[in-house]
Amino acid sequence: MSNIFLVSDTHFGHKNILSFSRPDGSPMRSFSSVEEMDEHIISRWNSVVRPQDKVYHLGDVAMHRQHIQTMGRCNGHHRLVRGNHDIFNIKYYLEYFDEIHAVRVLDNMILSHIPLHPESLGRFRGNVHGHVHNNVEPLHFGPRYYNVSVEAIDYTPVSLEDVKKQLLKQQELS
Repeated sequence: MSNIFLVSDTHFGHKNILSFSRPDGSPMRSFSSVEEMDEHIISRWNSVVRPQDKVYHLGDVAMHRQHIQTMGRCNGHHRLVRGNHDIFNIKYYLEYFDEIHAVRVLDNMILSHIPLHPESLGRFRGNVHGHVHNNVEPLHFGPRYYNVSVEAIDYTPVSLEDVKKQLLKQQELS
């Protein structure tokens, strides 16, 4: 039996992201090189995702076309919800992703790259998203949102079941 995992904002090969800061001035990613960053993400990914699992990558795979190929080193059957930096011809992504979406509805949740406006959630349980990295507090958008940017999830894809449990917990506490 396969599991489903979610992750966003790997930014494979993106050297400049190492100079980005959080609102408090601390580094957003504390790696000495882009190679170290990529290897850490791949290692964390493969520590939880098995080859038969499905992974929804919620955008911003790589900043440069040649780094999309890093996905070939990541376990699982990949599905992409395109992000604002996934700008290359779809043929480059189709080498590593079985499906490509603008948004995706899965198990009564909306998967998107950018957090959706609250009025767009309607009947859905919540919005699983990326884009904001770790630059906002976890419940900044409210109890129906879950951020899977790698910085917010310790660079480790999170299971769909864990996301559902966390959303339920957040909504019970609100």
